[in-house]
Amino acid sequence: MTGFVETLFATADGPRLEVRDYAPAGAVSGAPVLCLHGLTRNVRDFDELAPRIAGLGRRVIVASQRGRGGSDRDPMPARYNPAIYAGDMLALLDQLSVERAVYVGTSMGGLMTMITAAIAPQRIAAAVLNDIGPEIDPAGLARIQSYVGKTKPVETWADAIASTRILQSVAFPKETSDAFWEAFARRAYREEPDGRVVLDYDPAIAQAFQPAPDAPAADLWPLFEALKPVPVLLVRGGISDLLSAATVEEMRRRKPDLKAVSVPDVGHAPYMTEPAAWAAIEDFLRSL
Repeated sequence: MTGFVETLFATADGPRLEVRDYAPAGAVSGAPVLCLHGLTRNVRDFDELAPRIAGLGRRVIVASQRGRGGSDRDPMPARYNPAIYAGDMLALLDQLSVERAVYVGTSMGGLMTMITAAIAPQRIAAAVLNDIGPEIDPAGLARIQSYVGKTKPVETWADAIASTRILQSVAFPKETSDAFWEAFARRAYREEPDGRVVLDYDPAIAQAFQPAPDAPAADLWPLFEALKPVPVLLVRGGISDLLSAATVEEMRRRKPDLKAVSVPDVGHAPYMTEPAAWAAIEDFLRSL
C-alpha cells in the first residue's frame, strides 16, 4: 500500500501509536480528515477509503489506537477506553499542527468522535459516524462481547480467513468473494516473525469493554447533541444489529440537518467504500 507516510506518535503516558498520513491529491479542498477505527481494528481498515478521500484533495490521518495494529500495548488495561483514545487523538492533531479536522469514526471511532465534540468542540469541522449512535442495540453489543478477546487461535492464513468468514458473515451475508474475505482477514490478523498468525489486537482490550453486572447503560445522547453545531453524516448498515432504525430516527429528530445513508445488505459495520456509502461521503465532503 502506498500513498502515506507512516510514523509513531508517543502518547503522554507512554504507548506509541502507529500513524499513517496521506497527502492530499492535487489542490487542498478543505480541513484534514481523521479516520478512527472500531474496537478490534487498526489503520488497515482504511486501506481503501483513505486514498479515496485523499483523492478529493484532503489530507487524511489514520491511527491505530493503543493495543491495536502497530501501536504499543498499554501495560494498564484500564486505559483501554474511548475517552483516553480521544485525548490521544487531540494530542496527535496538536503535534501535526491540525487545528480542526473532519472526524470519520467507525463504531468505537464514532464514540470517540462524540466524546471529542463534548470536550473539544472547536476541533471538529464535521463528522461522519459509521454505524454508531448514542443508543447501542443490546443484541449487537452482546454479539461483539461474545468474541472480543475470546476468538480461538488459528494456525494458518487459511484458518484465519475461514474464522473471519464465519464470525463476520452476519454483517456481510451476501459477500461470496474469496478475495473480500482474505482482505478482511489480513486487516484483522498479522503474521508473527515465527510464522504464527494472530489477531492484531491486545486481548486485554476486552476487560474495559465488559460492563459490570447490572450496570445501567450510559446516557450518550448529550455526547451526540454536542455535534449539533457541525455537519454530520450518519452511515448505517442496512441490517446493522448495533444501530437500530429507531435510533436513527431519534437522531434525526434531535438534529434535523443530519444527513444519513443506509448501506443495503451490510451489517455492522460498513467499510464505507460500498457504492451507497462512498457516494454519500463524497457528496458530504464536497459540500463542506
